[in-house]
Amino acid sequence: MNTMIEKLKRAVRNRALYRQTRDEIARMPQDVALDLGIYRGDAARIARKAVWG
Repeated sequence: MNTMIEKLKRAVRNRALYRQTRDEIARMPQDVALDLGIYRGDAARIARKAVWG
């Protein structure tokens, strides 16, 4: 039972981290994104890779 609860907790934490990362990338100023070599339209893909590999 603890294993299932821990998996659910981890999934909730990862989802929250994904959403936060995605939103921060999407709101990043264009000049900062360009300096970092990031296309803000790829925010979901970048966040997904950062959280889940």
